[in-house]
Amino acid sequence: MGNEFLYRQPVVIRFGWGKIAELGDVLKEQGADRCLVVCDRFLRDRVEALRQEIPEIAAIFSEVEENPQLSGVEGAVKLIRENKVNAVVGMGGGSTMDTAKFAAAIALGDGEAIGYFRGERPFPAERLPMIAVPTTAGTGSEVTQVSVISCGKEKKTINNPVFMPRAALIDPALTETVPPRTTMNTGLDAMAHALEGYWSKNHQPVSDLMAVEAVRLVLNNLETAYKDGHDRTARENMALAALLGGLSFALPKTAGSHACSYPLSEDYHLPHGEACAFTLDSFVRINADDRLEELCRRAGLSGTAELGERIRALKQLGGLRTRLSDLGDVDMDKLCHDCAVHPLMNNNPVKMDEAALRQMFEGLR
Repeated sequence: MGNEFLYRQPVVIRFGWGKIAELGDVLKEQGADRCLVVCDRFLRDRVEALRQEIPEIAAIFSEVEENPQLSGVEGAVKLIRENKVNAVVGMGGGSTMDTAKFAAAIALGDGEAIGYFRGERPFPAERLPMIAVPTTAGTGSEVTQVSVISCGKEKKTINNPVFMPRAALIDPALTETVPPRTTMNTGLDAMAHALEGYWSKNHQPVSDLMAVEAVRLVLNNLETAYKDGHDRTARENMALAALLGGLSFALPKTAGSHACSYPLSEDYHLPHGEACAFTLDSFVRINADDRLEELCRRAGLSGTAELGERIRALKQLGGLRTRLSDLGDVDMDKLCHDCAVHPLMNNNPVKMDEAALRQMFEGLR
């Protein structure tokens, strides 16, 4: 039987060392002469310096939370309107890019942000162009139409074409100063994106090819990038792995590990990448089949057993939490229920109900 699939990727991607210097050119391509840069707090001074070279930067918003809040979107929208900007740049990790995406999507509308967040209002027909500049190697947000935003304790993953960036500037130099723990968290997030896109029920051949290469790159470079952040080869390869990981799940969507990551983040405060990695090797075992064995062989491994061991070893190297006992007092009933009902669990190739999830988590005590 022949393949039948649809592949779409509208983001213009510029990849390479020093590409941040081309931001002004990208803004001109988008017809923008005044932009807001949404960035992480610790990047504000760097963006202020960049402002001297790129006069199109009209304002900077750096009040982004680790788990981005709708209040941050509202703050960015306020600056967009006050400064009459005509483009938004998201420079930072996934939280920053998600905030920038949401702000760019609603700034030309007239409704409150909460209405869009709750799905009570359709997103405006017109939106500002958004340029993504990742400074970590993992989220893949620069090539997806997803924005993950919280309003208080309510966290939503909103998938909508209005969030798709117009362009992405991927400069491995921007990742050189990322701390080791964050390097490991985001690198394993890239691994989760690639594997889950590969075994998602919605997988397709183009995405599969990128998933295999992303897994290979993470396995061969994450440990080095963790131990030596200034190893240029490892940093470049991890930036490429993150990009390919993003491309490999953008259409198929993620599955079991990401479904479990949301309760783990919300109730037990694990950073996103660590939360995805928490169950990733378990899902390698659960989802093992001939296709996954083939991915392992193409990535240079003997099979799924070795893949699970390599993921566990990376988690241990990075000091990530790996057992339920690391999380404190766990409400197993709630955890299994919340994971089972998350929509992404429907993409997992093996059905995972509350009983199956309980069995999985019992193995992690």
